[in-house]
Amino acid sequence: MSKYNVVFIGSGPGGYIGAIRCAQLGMKVAIIEKYDVLGGTCTNVGCIPSKALLDSSEHYHNAEKSFEDHGIATKGLSFDFTKMVTRKNGVVKANNDGIAFLMKKNKVDTYFGTGSFISKNKIAVTNSKAEVTELETEKTIIATGSKPTKLPFITVDKKRIITSTEALMLKEVPKHLVIIGGGIIGVELGSVYLRLGSKVTVIEFLDKIVPSMDDELGKELLRVLRKQGMEFMLSTKVTGATVKGKEVTVTAENKAGEKVEVIGDYCLVAVGRVPFTEGLALEKAGLKTDERGRIAVNDKMETEVAGIYAIGDVVRGAMLAHKAEEEGAFVAEVIAGQKPHINYNLIPGVAYTWPEAASVGATEQELKQKGVAYKSGKFPFRALGRARASGDLDGFVKILADKETDEILGVHIIGARAADLIIEGVVAMEYRASAEDISRMSHPHPTYTEAFKEACLIATDNRALNM
Repeated sequence: MSKYNVVFIGSGPGGYIGAIRCAQLGMKVAIIEKYDVLGGTCTNVGCIPSKALLDSSEHYHNAEKSFEDHGIATKGLSFDFTKMVTRKNGVVKANNDGIAFLMKKNKVDTYFGTGSFISKNKIAVTNSKAEVTELETEKTIIATGSKPTKLPFITVDKKRIITSTEALMLKEVPKHLVIIGGGIIGVELGSVYLRLGSKVTVIEFLDKIVPSMDDELGKELLRVLRKQGMEFMLSTKVTGATVKGKEVTVTAENKAGEKVEVIGDYCLVAVGRVPFTEGLALEKAGLKTDERGRIAVNDKMETEVAGIYAIGDVVRGAMLAHKAEEEGAFVAEVIAGQKPHINYNLIPGVAYTWPEAASVGATEQELKQKGVAYKSGKFPFRALGRARASGDLDGFVKILADKETDEILGVHIIGARAADLIIEGVVAMEYRASAEDISRMSHPHPTYTEAFKEACLIATDNRALNM
């Protein structure tokens, strides 16, 4: 029986980053992966492949819609969807190979198979041939991630009624993609196929999209996506979905109580994700999950059983790859006796539509609910020289600051490169900067970052320089 200081079950962002950090800190480490490649959901059927297709479809969309404005002729323009998918697969493989290299570099032993508890300190790894390898470990970190949420009244056949996993593996561009759920996964995958010519209809139970973000951000994203051609049915409850041949009929009921039907050739169920703990045999280690399938942990990510930790999507908090990464490094340092910290208020969220949308800190509705006195500064991209030059005029930067102290409490961006710009808000808030602090820093001209400075100027004393 092989013995380890630490065993990670799951090789997604939390697992492999945690394993590397443990190895850096001198521990003997093993990592267990259920599938035959490393990287988990993010690398294989989530973050990485979706961004690869988003980028490819965005290139085509720009060539079709905006290159002419730049004096670039694109007569006879077409796309090869098979080649797009092949490129996407290549990007995924490069990331798989990169993670495998990092495991070897850091001397982390890798086991492929399903990891399950025999007892608190013993783990069984059952491979595809039903062969079992037993590992003994001082510490175990559960990092098994999540899976798409299913609706009890809809059967996902993975052919016509699909989840995000299958949406990234289609062999054709849908003629009409019906999406159940207007969250980030829905609008991102909807954007991919909308740009490639699909009719896209999003059915959302709430009266808004991307509900995890600031309401004003959601309204602007809704406006922009509608302008691009995406259709939305808000305040509408889906009641069923049936397949007949190559058609999917989605039935629903709107807020007026009227029955509606939407017929497409594919239906994507994108109503969120749930923790994945199947096959772990948690009970043999003395563990259980809560009503939402999560494993309870303390502020050190340790479960109720000493020596067993859990991170990422299987515990409380946002289901984000970078949150899992932070927790992976955090738990490694805790085990090593260090005193790391994570500020969960400063874990940013991003929608990789175009324009991108990104948020960190408190939303305006949260501040109102808590009765916090605040002030707001909002600057439109349309007023930026850089945005005019690139043609990316939609969106804004919105800064929320404490009314008395001017400390930045929330940053909400929709516009070009918002996913990259949001880190300025994270850094500012980590060091408890005021809006005035940021407004007095030189931002390069012409760049999109100037919108951040201008929003801070407005929040401080309403003195925008370029509006």
